[in-house]
Amino acid sequence: MPAYRPPHISPSEITPKDIYLSRRSFIGAAAAAGFGLAAGSEALAAPLSAVPGPYKLNEKLTPKEAVTTYNNFYEFGVNKEDPSQNSGAFKTTPWSVKVEGMVGKPKEFGLDEILKMKLEDRTYRMRCVEGWSMVIPWIGFPLSAILDQVEPLGSAKYVAFETVVRPEEMPGQGGLFQPLPWPYIEGLRMDEARHRLTILAVGLYGETLPNQNGAPIRLVVPWKYGFKSIKSIVKIKLVEEQPQTTWKNSNAREYGFYSNVNPAVDHPRWSQATEQRIGEGGFFGTKRVDTLPFNGYANEVASLYSGMDLKANY
Repeated sequence: MPAYRPPHISPSEITPKDIYLSRRSFIGAAAAAGFGLAAGSEALAAPLSAVPGPYKLNEKLTPKEAVTTYNNFYEFGVNKEDPSQNSGAFKTTPWSVKVEGMVGKPKEFGLDEILKMKLEDRTYRMRCVEGWSMVIPWIGFPLSAILDQVEPLGSAKYVAFETVVRPEEMPGQGGLFQPLPWPYIEGLRMDEARHRLTILAVGLYGETLPNQNGAPIRLVVPWKYGFKSIKSIVKIKLVEEQPQTTWKNSNAREYGFYSNVNPAVDHPRWSQATEQRIGEGGFFGTKRVDTLPFNGYANEVASLYSGMDLKANY
């Protein structure tokens, strides 16, 4: 089914206008008064200019409050509220992303250069492997736009991604017991990475990414479970062999390399046939909807896996 493409929606229309304007007024007043605001707070979000992208949904957007307070980002803690509560000290400037490996022109992209890319508004479904989902208006650009600049070699079959390691700013990376080995690593096959749905996001709801959502730059692969969309990226490496990704290495029985959304393949501990849509039926709601193959993007991506056993290659 072709993606629904309504007219461009501005941030002030997505968020109720009175709330949007009052929040922006507060930000301006706070800045003028010289108040110190937490580095991870929504108040420091900066507006982003973007053109309407090719992907919109005729579905209710998840409230911004839920998108920014109900998160998995173990670098800041394992509970859903931890990222929003514990990311205030995380510094996203200066920032750069190294792109290296099997490329003709390795390059380090500074954040200023990244933000000058042709940014697009793209509204995608996001499905967590835990059985909940959101609908999020991202701002970003195709990952292929960066890959094209470094000239991948023919021997490059996969793309690996790496998250920053800063235990002094990311409390989930500190202490005696760690929930995961760091750095967090994810990967895609080259054709997945170059697919037009795959983006590097730098914002949501018309503004720069909050720390808890993967600031300043994260991957978004909407037909895969959410943990594939790695956050706070500092390195992209093109390689010949399938990357050793964090969750697959931690528990290969439950978290495969592909992790395509598939209602016909249950997680070993729960069904994947339905999902809880966050923000509907109450703030965190109990409304459940049917999970769609490839999260509703089958027409776009199913051909990438032609001939593959999607139960074996989960």
